[in-house]
Order: sequence, then structure tokens, then C-alpha cells
Amino acid sequence: MALVLAPSAPVHDWLEDLDALARRSPAFFVGRPVILDVSGLGLDRADLTALVSDLKARDVTVMGIEGAKSGSLGEGLPPAPAGGRPVDEVATPDTPAPAEPPRPPRSLILDQPVRSGQTILHLDGDITIMGSVASGAEVIAGGSIHIYGALRGRAIAGASGNPDARITCRKFEPELLAIDGLYRTADDLGPDRRGQPAQIRLEGDAIKVAALE
Repeated sequence: MALVLAPSAPVHDWLEDLDALARRSPAFFVGRPVILDVSGLGLDRADLTALVSDLKARDVTVMGIEGAKSGSLGEGLPPAPAGGRPVDEVATPDTPAPAEPPRPPRSLILDQPVRSGQTILHLDGDITIMGSVASGAEVIAGGSIHIYGALRGRAIAGASGNPDARITCRKFEPELLAIDGLYRTADDLGPDRRGQPAQIRLEGDAIKVAALE
């Protein structure tokens, strides 16, 4: 099962968020197959080559590229996972791209549970999961994480450097919790709040678990 990375514009800022995650979890990408989804970014071949090189320099090996413009893949770049053959594009006049206003943080909402072995990575904002997070699953958000079922896997909030991020769940049974780089494992958490609704936040340099009112 591959991990999908979906960069957002501007790519330079997205890479800085990725660097922040790597500082907190240095081995996060080690041994993970990665699919790069560039849908909607409009990157040409040169931009794609530069992005793949930037990721390789960060020990992220891209196995395939989704959403690339036709004709922009080929020799020297990973293939499209669905296969196919690139075709030449009609040349268009070079026009300066309009400046994009800063985008507000986006929330990711999942209507399905997160199964064992899955990793959900969203560095642009909060993640809301309408189901449960199974044992062996991993949810990583730049902002907060809201789980409307049981949390049995790993939840990492504030991965882009947000100490105000929180984790909430309806049933507290995690393997690991982290906020802004501070971690606590199941063994550290003890029996308090086990199996009950809970909210997790930072107080100074400590992770605190409290009742979810």
C-alpha cells in the first residue's frame, strides 16, 4: 500500500511543511512507497523534475506520478501508475501566471474508517474522520484531528508545527499520540480515559488527556 503525497501551491511552502514533518519524524518516509499526486498544479516537465529531485534529496523515493499533464512524463521521471503513453502537447504562449492569494488552511473529511496499514497525511489543516482509526493505522495532520469513532492506531497532530492542535475521539484506545513533535505511547498513557471519549492537547511540554465534554 503506497503513501500518496499531494503537494499544494506554492510548492516551496509545501516542501517547508514536509521538512517540518521530517524534523519531527526523521524516519517517516524510510521504506515507504510513495505516489506523487500533482493534480491541479499544472507543472511542466521541468517543474516535475525539480520536484522529484527535491523529494529525493529528502529521502522520499517517488514510485509513480498521478495527475501530470500529458507529455510531461517520460525518461528520467517515474511513470504514471495507471500506465499509458505520453503524447505531445500543443505549445502555448508563455504568459506570466497570476499571483495566487494565500489559501486558508483546508480541512480533510473522511467518511470511511481508516483501516490497518493505511496512512492519512494532510499537512494543510485539520483531519475529520467520521469512523474509527484501526490498530496499525496512522493519521497525520498539520492541524487538529477529530475522530468520531474509536482511536486505536496512531494520531499525530500539529505535524507542521502547531502546538495549539488537538486530538479528539469518541473511544480512546491509541497506540501512539503526538502533538507538535511531542509523543506518548500506549504504555505511557496508562488506563485513564481508556475506552472513553477524550481530548488530547499540549500544556507546556506535556501531553494532557482529558474528558471530552
